[in-house]
Amino acid sequence: MQTDRKWDLLRSLLAEMKTAVIAYSGGVDSAVLLRSAAEVMGSGLVAVTAISETYPPGELEHAVAYAGTLGVRHRIIPSKELECEEFTRNGPDRCYHCKKDLFGVLRSIAESEGISFVLDGTNSDDRHDYRPGRRAAEEFSVRSPLAEAGLTKEEIRVRARSLGMPMWDKPSLACLSSRVPFGTRITPGLLQTIQTAEDAVRKAGLRQVRVRHHGDTARIEVMPDEFVRFLVGDEAVRIVRELKELGYRYVCLDLEGYRTGSMNQVVTRKH
Repeated sequence: MQTDRKWDLLRSLLAEMKTAVIAYSGGVDSAVLLRSAAEVMGSGLVAVTAISETYPPGELEHAVAYAGTLGVRHRIIPSKELECEEFTRNGPDRCYHCKKDLFGVLRSIAESEGISFVLDGTNSDDRHDYRPGRRAAEEFSVRSPLAEAGLTKEEIRVRARSLGMPMWDKPSLACLSSRVPFGTRITPGLLQTIQTAEDAVRKAGLRQVRVRHHGDTARIEVMPDEFVRFLVGDEAVRIVRELKELGYRYVCLDLEGYRTGSMNQVVTRKH
């Protein structure tokens, strides 16, 4: 399907709905969906952002600012996944329990507003990864218009850039829990350690960073064309020092580089 036809289909889908509650994180996917829906639905739209220790700090400010430029109604709600035993024990279905709570709240908001549709920013590429949260989306009848229109991550970024949206090239910022192997308990302290470690790596001028936590080993993922930043000068020495100060004994650079969902390989290989 040609890209222009995909965007036409997206607008058509949104126009048929007329009103919606949108799960809005402030990332490029949900921001593009929000802007598209705002153009079609106007006052029939409610954006909802969940705040949590599982997401990097500072994201809320950007999400609020952009929603404000669109003039949409924007609600901020606390996310309580760290109070959920099924989430913190970190089984392969961890994301299901998080999304179940989130979509349940969004569905309640929709019902209180007399709105039939709850939407999220899942794109067409996301359907190729292991995402147990999709089961929760199905249970609460959450629709994903970007995916329904066949829009890929790259097409969404190109669109955001053409519209002058500030987050068009924003690195993907998945939940911090995605850095932890299944079976390792999720705690606020562990999430803070991972966030601090990633901040230390980013100081080298790197944009797309993951620090995967493997007990006393930190496995760093960056884009392969940025490996050189670790190999020249004193950055590698500094990063190793700062991560060891956080409690890691070993600090490794993953030679496969950054890739989405690398912690899911243990699950996907079984299927």
